[in-house]
Amino acid sequence: MIKSWMVIGGVVLVVALAINRLATSDIQWFNRLVRPRWLKIEAAIPIIWTVIFICGAWSAVIVWEQAPGTQDTWLRMGFYLLLEIVTMSYTSVMCKLRSLKIGTIIGGTGAILSVLLAISVLQVSQPAALLLLPYILWSPIGTYTTWAMMHLNPADV
Repeated sequence: MIKSWMVIGGVVLVVALAINRLATSDIQWFNRLVRPRWLKIEAAIPIIWTVIFICGAWSAVIVWEQAPGTQDTWLRMGFYLLLEIVTMSYTSVMCKLRSLKIGTIIGGTGAILSVLLAISVLQVSQPAALLLLPYILWSPIGTYTTWAMMHLNPADV
């Protein structure tokens, strides 16, 4: 029998691979941007987001297993999916449009959605809501970093 964690993990992976497609020119644009001097952990960002996505998927599994297949659970799963789509769209949309302002807006949207999702999930499971805390804490940092980069790269706003 297929376990819920396999399905949720599979959906997370498929969505990530489907959305996060970048052309070489997109990557080059992003790599040439000036970063804030205080940004010293850029190499760790992929690891940080991997942990955040694992925590988010684990949270979704907990929520699913509390009341599998109910309308409320399906709505929450849709909310998790929306948050992942917004999150994964950050890099691809920002790079395609070559706009740090768009990246800031998408990042801010993800930050707001993560708080709303955590509030919704808290009604079902405190541990599931706590697993969203890494996203809630990190997303504003990433959004602020993108906003700061707007000022260092005025041609790419």
